[in-house]
Amino acid sequence: MQDDFVEAIIALLPNLQRYALSLCRSTDLAEDLVQLAVEKAFRSRNTYDAAQRLDVWLLRIVRNTWIDETRRTKTRGVEIDIHENPDVLHAPASHTAEERMELNAALAAIYALPDAQRDVMILVCVEELTYREAAEVLDVPVGTVMSRLARARRALAENLGIEKTGNT
Repeated sequence: MQDDFVEAIIALLPNLQRYALSLCRSTDLAEDLVQLAVEKAFRSRNTYDAAQRLDVWLLRIVRNTWIDETRRTKTRGVEIDIHENPDVLHAPASHTAEERMELNAALAAIYALPDAQRDVMILVCVEELTYREAAEVLDVPVGTVMSRLARARRALAENLGIEKTGNT
């Protein structure tokens, strides 16, 4: 029988995987990153404050693990590009060719964003964290999250040729 902590982590694995994929842009690396992060979470279980959202705590562990691994990788010099893993860019077969092209363009535009903007975009728009929660994960002020998200949205709209309407 599993305890609530284990079950909660299992339920959050898709979110962790999605965020890890946005960080490292490789399915294999994302799976390894999630595994490392979950191992760290279990080792640090006694430091988890139950008053905090578990997903925010875990996403921060994923991000910090990614930073640690990136630093290690720089000394090894090996990095895998998203274009070497085309399965990430493909929509389900039920989508039309036009939908797949639009999705690929949106994904390319998201991955073209600077890392800081992409991180905020994924945390707020995909993982549905509040600005404050995203700020906790990224260890930056809430205002920084808001400005990065605004710049990311502008850049996406520009890169995708989306016209602005009104004052937005």
